[in-house]
Parts: sequence; C-alpha cells; structure tokens
Amino acid sequence: MTPAAEVPVVTIDGPSGSGKGTIARRVAASLGWHLLDSGALYRLVALAAEHRGVALGDAEALAGIAAGLDVRFDSDAAGGERIWLDGEQVTAEIRAEETGKGASAVAVFAPVRAALLDLQRGFRRPPGLVADGRDMGTQVFRDASLKVFLTASAEERARRRHKQLKDKGIDVSLAALSRDIEDRDRRDSERPVAPLCPAEDARMLDSSGRSIEAVTQTVLGWIGEVLDVGREVGRADRT
Repeated sequence: MTPAAEVPVVTIDGPSGSGKGTIARRVAASLGWHLLDSGALYRLVALAAEHRGVALGDAEALAGIAAGLDVRFDSDAAGGERIWLDGEQVTAEIRAEETGKGASAVAVFAPVRAALLDLQRGFRRPPGLVADGRDMGTQVFRDASLKVFLTASAEERARRRHKQLKDKGIDVSLAALSRDIEDRDRRDSERPVAPLCPAEDARMLDSSGRSIEAVTQTVLGWIGEVLDVGREVGRADRT
C-alpha cells in the first residue's frame, strides 16, 4: 500500500466563482485521480445545521455536526455529480446561494475546520488527488506537488453566477450577486482562521476572459512540469 505522504496532490484554491470546482473536476477526470471538493463539506455542515435547527453562530454545535458528518459523493449514469447527506441526496440544495452563504459563515470557526481536517486528508489516495477549496494549499495539503491559486474579477464571477441562475430559471439581480461575492471575499480573506490567500509557492492563474478548456490545459501543463505523469496515468489502476 502506498503511504499517503507519497500520493501526489494538486491543490486549486481561489475565491467563490473563480471556476476552481469546474477546473478541478476536469483535471481530476483527465488524470484519473480522486477529487476533493472541500467547499462542499462546509456547505454540508451548513445544510445539516439548517436541517437540525442549529444556529450558524454556535461554533461548538457546528463542530459536532462536522465531526459526525455522514457524507457520500458519487456520480449518476451520465457522470454528473451526486452528493448525499445522512442518506439523502442534496446535490441541488448545497449549490443554492443561501447554502453558500451559510458555508462561508461556518468556515470562520476553528473547531469546525479542525473537525473536517482528517476527513479532507482522508481523500488522499492513489493514484493522486486534486483538491479544490480556499485553504487546500495553505493548510490542508502544505506538501502538495502543485498549488494553483485561481482568480477572476468580481464582475466576471458575478456574471458567471448570474448566467448559471438564469439558465436554471432563477431571476436574481446582477448587482446583488456582485455585492454578495464581494462580501464573501471579504469574510473569507479577513477571517482569523485559514484566511483565503495564495500559498507562498502557489502559481497564480487569472481565469477572466479565458475558456474552461484553456484554463484546464494550463493547469495540466503545469502538472506535467512538476510530476512525471501523463493525462492517462492512473486510470487503469484507480479503484
């Protein structure tokens, strides 16, 4: 069995709406590696708190929820994402705007982050892991082979989210989305525990005005520079 410390990790951190989740999924699929969507874990804590009537300011109760989180990730027949909480599929619920706000609120508490740390590190399994979030490179996987900090302007991130919601038939103000993104950026970057910031050895990548494919190829190119892997490596061996 390969020791966890020897399993390669690529981290993709960045602010909300930068596209890190999409890029991480594509990179992981291309390499045949495992994927960790750390933001989903905080969203799940917030959603579980809502289901149980726990206030988002109750750090001790939230940490208890995080420590006992019953979560499962899998895919549907078409390869689409499916996320389960306490045996119930909650994929759509955790992607809602309100749940995102809740995730940002619970993420400020050190006990919650500590409770989720072992869970996140447990995703590090052969042949490799692509982890996206806000502190993957600075806190969770400080020894990652490659650290990427993905950014985009607040205006572009708001436009992207506005289009996503419109495509789902949800009418929301672009100005309101822009304000929400700026507020979330401020909370994430100013929180006392694991604030949003690039690791000292991270490679900066601005996705503004660039296609998903172009950004994905850039990251894959960087991986090829630092690791002796090809895009098909690991697929046949993945279990």
